[in-house]
Amino acid sequence: MSGTTAGEHLTMDMVAAQPPREAVVPTGRNSFAIADGAAEPMGEKRRSIISLEAGNASSTDDEFYPAPTEEERTTLRKVADSIPAVSYTLCVLEYKLPEGGDGSGAVPKSDPNGTAGALGKGLQFASAMVLLFTFLAYVTPIFGAWLADTKLGRYKTIIIGVIICGVSHIIMICGALPSVLRAGNGMAPFMVSFFLLAFGAGVFKPNVAPTVIDQYTHQKEYVRTLKSGERVLVDPEVTIQRIMLYFYSMINIGAFFAIATTYAEKYVGYWLAFLLPGIVYFLLPILLGFMYKRTIKKPPMGSELTDFFKIVGMAIKQNKGKLWGKNFWHGAKPSVLAEKGVQVAWSDKAVEDVHRTFIACQIFLYFPIYNLNDGGVGAVSSNQAAAMVTNGAPNDLLSNFNPLTIIVAIPILSHVIYPALRKYKIKFGRITRITFGFMLAAISGMIGAIIQYRVYKTSPCGYQASTCDDVSPLSVWWQIPNVSLGALSECFCNVTAYELAYARAPPHLKSVVMALFLFTTALSSALGEIISPAIKDPHLVWVWAGPAIALFVQTIIFHWKYKHVDNDEFMTYEEEEQRAMLSTPTYDRKPEAHTGTEEVPVAPGVSTADHTSPAEAKEVKE
Repeated sequence: MSGTTAGEHLTMDMVAAQPPREAVVPTGRNSFAIADGAAEPMGEKRRSIISLEAGNASSTDDEFYPAPTEEERTTLRKVADSIPAVSYTLCVLEYKLPEGGDGSGAVPKSDPNGTAGALGKGLQFASAMVLLFTFLAYVTPIFGAWLADTKLGRYKTIIIGVIICGVSHIIMICGALPSVLRAGNGMAPFMVSFFLLAFGAGVFKPNVAPTVIDQYTHQKEYVRTLKSGERVLVDPEVTIQRIMLYFYSMINIGAFFAIATTYAEKYVGYWLAFLLPGIVYFLLPILLGFMYKRTIKKPPMGSELTDFFKIVGMAIKQNKGKLWGKNFWHGAKPSVLAEKGVQVAWSDKAVEDVHRTFIACQIFLYFPIYNLNDGGVGAVSSNQAAAMVTNGAPNDLLSNFNPLTIIVAIPILSHVIYPALRKYKIKFGRITRITFGFMLAAISGMIGAIIQYRVYKTSPCGYQASTCDDVSPLSVWWQIPNVSLGALSECFCNVTAYELAYARAPPHLKSVVMALFLFTTALSSALGEIISPAIKDPHLVWVWAGPAIALFVQTIIFHWKYKHVDNDEFMTYEEEEQRAMLSTPTYDRKPEAHTGTEEVPVAPGVSTADHTSPAEAKEVKE
């Protein structure tokens, strides 16, 4: 979801408005079964054989994961691999947080000052706090990602972030109690919880998606025969695409939690509005503890981040400061440097990984303008709705069409549209998907401009419709195409960006690259502030049309510049490194040596679900 979120509106309402009278004068099995011909599940015991027979890793891989020939790669139908149940369980971590929100969950109101309130600080102060929260929540992920990838590991960092958010909710609930508000002491606890919540969300947010994908261990294509007898190509790109589609749908399922908190805020008080999402936070540590031994956890590796910056520095040095040259990265390769007598610690593949990562980050830079079209700039959509006839339709209903559209569209895309495209060999690659999403968002913005033009033409006050006492005869339901197209665009743009952030990042920098993508939302917020002076009558048509035109032009440039990425390898591998990891003593441990409390290095294609000795594994195999 984009635009002004439910959580932001709850914060705005609480800060801006006075407390309601009642506060001052109190009175008394995996449900997501693969159904499109995906590969059949392979038992965890059989996966453990692969991880434990280190000496025969290559032959075991060939036996259970036969690599496709070039002919099979071009002729066989591509399907998704079976997705581990733990991946779906970990998706619950995003359930309570509508994307971009603060987890408190109230639905938008067309007039923030007309809703329940608590602190009485006014709309301007409240708007500033909402902007600050958005900025912090999408800047701090860079710190959270650094902490995970270089110091603690993703899982431990997620636990820390969840605990911080839980503490912030406790403080927020206590600060919103009627007795505290009556005494005029609500501001201090609110501010403390506000910053804790932004920081906690930033700590765990960039680490959830990579951890979910990490549970899918054999991230290489292989040939498999279905029960029907059809031979198919199990493809990691298709599998990760499906995982991220369901991950994104879980984010938007959480948005429906907003409905409950809306009525809690209105009829009971803010303490209950904060308690409801707080309950989910309080349960998450229990879930994380329960899943700890069942979750594959990648250890941190700070040296990889150090090498990343060294490679960038060496490339700049070898090119004498000339950036973006055709062979910019070539000069940083050890094979090239060796000819000059320069010895370095990284490999040629590490340089290629950095190059791929930079391409992904360049792609992310096209998202701020896209975000401005997804839901409009600031509160322009709510402002437009306020000037139209609602016919008794609650604002809650319209605001929920964004997540509703996403939740309905994602299963259709995952199990109908994408499999059909693959069946008929229609390539709908990463850049093509993002391009299509950009175009949907541009069309959405133009629809918003047309509706705004019609509002001006039909309003009793003409081009001063926003401040008019009467409204245009146009129904607010005309906003649905705008909202729905924007939501559909997210299924193509944001989901694909998550895939790119994971697939094109070095193994131990995936959270950092994910955080860089999330940071584009902070850039969008800054752009929105720059545009905000224009968000007033009679210029609202151009507030819609301007970003839409800019996105249309940007989309043409984007596709022309990056269309080659559709033909790039989705993920790269280095067989020598994998064999080295498989031959380490980690996988020769006996069951009693593994306590479940340490993070075990996991090689690509290896499951840690069962820790069995090699002898036992051989016996199982036989």
